[in-house]
Amino acid sequence: MSVSKEPEQAMLPNSAKVLKGRRALITGSTAGLGQVMAARLAEAGCNVMLHGLETPEAVEPQREALAGRTGSQIAYHRADLSTPAEVEGLVAAANAELGGVDILINNAVVRHFASIMDFPPDQWDMALAVNLSAIFHAVRLLLPQMREQNFGRIFNITSVYGLRGTPGRVGYVTTKSAILGLTRAVALENLDVDVTCHSLCPGSVLTPGTESRVEELMADRGIDRGAAERLFLEGKQPGGSFVSPQSVSDLLVFLCGPIARDMTGAMLPVEGGWLAS
Repeated sequence: MSVSKEPEQAMLPNSAKVLKGRRALITGSTAGLGQVMAARLAEAGCNVMLHGLETPEAVEPQREALAGRTGSQIAYHRADLSTPAEVEGLVAAANAELGGVDILINNAVVRHFASIMDFPPDQWDMALAVNLSAIFHAVRLLLPQMREQNFGRIFNITSVYGLRGTPGRVGYVTTKSAILGLTRAVALENLDVDVTCHSLCPGSVLTPGTESRVEELMADRGIDRGAAERLFLEGKQPGGSFVSPQSVSDLLVFLCGPIARDMTGAMLPVEGGWLAS
């Protein structure tokens, strides 16, 4: 499996290293939105544990480049989040490499497209394990240390599809909806300490997965890229453009700071007006 190059973006000025010394674990962070979030947190001063399914050798150029560009400590751990033991191993590796975790971003996800009548049971079990149970295990394992140190920021990346149904995505819609309830419960159970929990709900972001579907539309319909993007986003973002991953990652940086101490349990859409339409 190839690893996408680290996204090119302007680095925040040194004076903006508002999270210097914080430690972040981000699941599903070697490509797509997770990769951009990891880069932005590193730019803001965080030491970061990357996670994915690729071999350490495949990820090493990306890890080294991000560490060199930001000056942050960047580590990587490979884990299959469909099993609790692997989630536990990932958390243990983050604690060992970074000396603890202050910020947890549950971003890893699997998708399978089929109606409920055609949805394979093994894909249903996989969706529950990776999209939902892995979050439960990571949170339960890291909450004790967050509470003890009186600081923690937990972000569960859900989706617009956690707020509205759509055909052919029963596993994705179900798990993303359930994450909202888990987020609210965690938030309410930790009001006595500086530990917050939010659900971020992005719309369509141009990730490797959506890129391949845009390219398929171009090939199948014989249309140019602009037309393919508009067709893909039809009925979604009313502005007709993809959500910038930088918008999501900049919101994360804000919510990790002290100014957001009194914000918790929120469902925060970043979806270009999709839910307003």
